[in-house]
Amino acid sequence: MTEPQFAIDAAGLRKTYGETRALDGLDLRVPAGTVHGVLGPNGAGKTTCVRVLATLARPDGGRASVAGHDVVGDPARVRTRIGLVGQYAAVDEVLTGRQNLVMFGRLYHLGGRAARRRADELLERFRLADAADRPAGRYSGGMRRRLDLAAGMILAPAVLFLDEPTTGLDPRGRIEVQDAVRALADGGTTVLLTTQYLEEADRLADEISVIDRGRVIAAGSPDRLKSRLGGDHLRVVVADPGALDRAAEVVARVAGAEPEVDADALTVGAPVPDRVGALTGAVRALDEAGVRVADIGVRRPTLDEVFLHLTDKKEVPA
Repeated sequence: MTEPQFAIDAAGLRKTYGETRALDGLDLRVPAGTVHGVLGPNGAGKTTCVRVLATLARPDGGRASVAGHDVVGDPARVRTRIGLVGQYAAVDEVLTGRQNLVMFGRLYHLGGRAARRRADELLERFRLADAADRPAGRYSGGMRRRLDLAAGMILAPAVLFLDEPTTGLDPRGRIEVQDAVRALADGGTTVLLTTQYLEEADRLADEISVIDRGRVIAAGSPDRLKSRLGGDHLRVVVADPGALDRAAEVVARVAGAEPEVDADALTVGAPVPDRVGALTGAVRALDEAGVRVADIGVRRPTLDEVFLHLTDKKEVPA
C-alpha cells in the first residue's frame, strides 16, 4: 500500500464539552516524514486535537485521517500506525528501563523474544543502553522522557503524537528529548508536537500551526511566521538617554522607515531589507552624529513575538 502524502489530514474538526468548544472547525495537514508543531495558549484545543487524532476522543463533526485511515471509520487501524507520548512519563519507576520496554512490547502482543529484541534496539537508539538495568526511578527527567519516547515507538509507528513532552524538564533534559525527536523525524517518522516552549517548536518543527479557540489562526514554517512581523529589525541601545531622539533620527535615515522608540530600554528600531548594509551604515552614521551606542544589532522577530501577536490579533489562516 502506498503511503499517503499527508500523514495527518483533518478538515473542519469540531469537539464540544458542555458549552465549551474545544475544537471549532480545525483544519490540519501534516506531510509524511516531517515534524509539525502545534502552538496555542492554554485551553486553545491542543490536547483535544491530539486526542481526536489518536482516536481517544470522537469528534462531533468534520473528518480526519491518520496514516491513511479514518479516525472515526477505522480507529483500530489508526491505532496500529501511531504512537502517543503524553505530558507525563508513563513508565514504571520500579522496573528497569529494559523491563519497562519489554512490558510494553508484551502489552502490544509481541512475543517474549521479539519484545526483548525490540527493547534492546530502542535502548540503543535512545542512548539508554548503559542504564538499561537501572530502575527507571533513578533516571534523570530527560532519561525518563526518552524512555517514554522509546515505549511509544515499540511498534515503529508511522505517526508519533507528542503532547508537551518536555514539560517540567530542565534545559539539559529538554535538549536530550529534542535531539531524540529530531532523530525520529530524520528516520522517517511523522511527529505531531504540541508544546508551550516556543524555542522548542522553532528548533524542531518543519511547519507550525498556531491554534486559538479551537481553530488554526496561522500556519507555515517558523521563518514564514516570523516574516509576518516585518522581517529583520535594526536595534540600537544608546548609552545616553538624552541622545535617544538623535539616534532615532539617524536610524530613520539609514533604515528608510520611521523607527519604534522604546524609552524604557533606550532602544530604537526599524525594519531593514539588508542586514549587513543597515548595520554598517548605522554604525557609521551614529558615530558621525556623536551618538554613543551601548549595543547595536540586526535581529529577526522571535517566535514568542509572533505567537503573542497572532493570539492577540486573532488573525485568520494564511
